[in-house]
Amino acid sequence: MTIHSTHPFADPDPDPVRRLRGRLGGAVSLWTAGDDRSRAGLTVTSLMLAGGESPRLLALVDPDSDFANVVERTGTAVVQLLSWQHRDLAEAFAGTSPAPGGPFRMAPFVDTSYGPRLTEATAWALVSVESSVEVGWSLLLTCVVDDLIVGDEDRPLLHRRGRYSTIDR
Repeated sequence: MTIHSTHPFADPDPDPVRRLRGRLGGAVSLWTAGDDRSRAGLTVTSLMLAGGESPRLLALVDPDSDFANVVERTGTAVVQLLSWQHRDLAEAFAGTSPAPGGPFRMAPFVDTSYGPRLTEATAWALVSVESSVEVGWSLLLTCVVDDLIVGDEDRPLLHRRGRYSTIDR
């Protein structure tokens, strides 16, 4: 057996774009869409809110995800900001941890005309997809914010450099 001084799973040729994106960090949101036929969700940290008379929410999502297929069919979604207590839920919707019976069974959701909404979320938006364009390896969704609720925030779930964190108030 040989002992190496480097990490055995380290990428010998790391992607600088991926490394920079990991350093940007941001709030963790859960995007959900669907109806009785099918529903899907995806954890998203690559998002931006543009103010104006008709505010827009922009997000980069995986074009091969179930969520991308469902939101394309329905044209609407629910965007909820997650709290520290939802980090396991974020992992399940990201597809990085098991979710027996599916991630929608891990927390209470209420059905809306825009898709399932996490009942425990204190900040959420109902959005309509205005456009979707492939950008690099992602799908850029530009969504009109149709309704928005911003409640008290206790411990927001943040993601930076592959790890979750929070800010205590």
